[in-house]
Amino acid sequence: MIRKTITFCHQLLLLARRCAKSPAQRLHIIRDYCQLYRQKGLTMEEYDEFEFEKRSESFRNDFLGKHEQRHYLQLLNPEKYYILMRNKYLTHKMLENTGVRKALLYAYYQPEGVVAPNDEIANDVAGLVRILRNKGVTECVVKAPENSHGEGVRLIQDIQYTGNDATFLDHNGQRASLSAMLKRQPLIFESVIRQTQQFAAFNPSSVNTVRFMTALYPDNEVKIIATFIKIGRAGSIVDNAGDGGNVDVAVNTDTGVLQYAIRYDGWRKVTDINVHPDTGATLNGVVIEHWDAIKAEVCRFQQALPYCRVAGWDIAITDEGPLVIEVNDLWDRTGQYFIRRGWRPDIRQCYQAWEQQVRDGIIPFPHFGRIPQQLSNRHLQHIISQ
Repeated sequence: MIRKTITFCHQLLLLARRCAKSPAQRLHIIRDYCQLYRQKGLTMEEYDEFEFEKRSESFRNDFLGKHEQRHYLQLLNPEKYYILMRNKYLTHKMLENTGVRKALLYAYYQPEGVVAPNDEIANDVAGLVRILRNKGVTECVVKAPENSHGEGVRLIQDIQYTGNDATFLDHNGQRASLSAMLKRQPLIFESVIRQTQQFAAFNPSSVNTVRFMTALYPDNEVKIIATFIKIGRAGSIVDNAGDGGNVDVAVNTDTGVLQYAIRYDGWRKVTDINVHPDTGATLNGVVIEHWDAIKAEVCRFQQALPYCRVAGWDIAITDEGPLVIEVNDLWDRTGQYFIRRGWRPDIRQCYQAWEQQVRDGIIPFPHFGRIPQQLSNRHLQHIISQ
């Protein structure tokens, strides 16, 4: 207990030094954080990363932190369905039978085990080459099925088949072999997505996606909680903000108007901008084309996925309409920074609607937690009762 207290105090002093310069300001940070910890269970990382010392009272009140989020997701996105969203291969198989538009799945490379020859799963190079050759694949996107934040995504083009192997050009124009790329890690091979001209103009090297936060209610109504765009930098094939180095823009959910554009280079390294720093494309004030139709289609996607009642959808905008890149059930909280408001009231409202279903005996409450709760039950109950 003494060691934990000493560690906590040391970390609190470091937080105060990062957030303020003068001793008086640092003392204010310490008091402010301790109050927010009691009220919201806010972590020091959240206080630091979201720059709470600069935030408005409404943002501070409405911000949904990690501990409270975990409590709500225990009911909203039950752990027993977690793997359906976490594993991209299983997500593909689920969505393709629900009418939800997504990239075409060419192949799933799984080096463990042995499967009978088929047109989708391969255990070795020869099997993968056979599947891709039979489908006439000349370019594709390669992903690890359980990575996130755009980690390890590769675009391979000009695939040329040679016996039981193949060579390709990577996004840097270097030729490599398929056998050299394959290791012991499972991979999925998907079709290349062609985004609309409007979205390609923001940054042509990356597929620039709209994150939709949606909530499904017991009456099958869907509410869109938040929308924002993630845009890559020049030369990057991914748009993700996970490690910094991208552009993020809030979208007015009602109108489709872009606002609050920022260059995100990491926490506390954020710059307000009006145009893309590489392409010069205008961002703030642009209206997303066919916005109402896009919203309606994404709401239909959510209705087709009742296993995940509050989802974070990464949506590519194509000439044929919205297309799912990824579904996130354990979504991060970064979007609250981008849209400049918290989404706690929206998540709580959805949770309370489903909680009433539990009280009425219509659905059971999960008897196990998604993630071990780090707060005491008394502290957690104090937070969620406010």
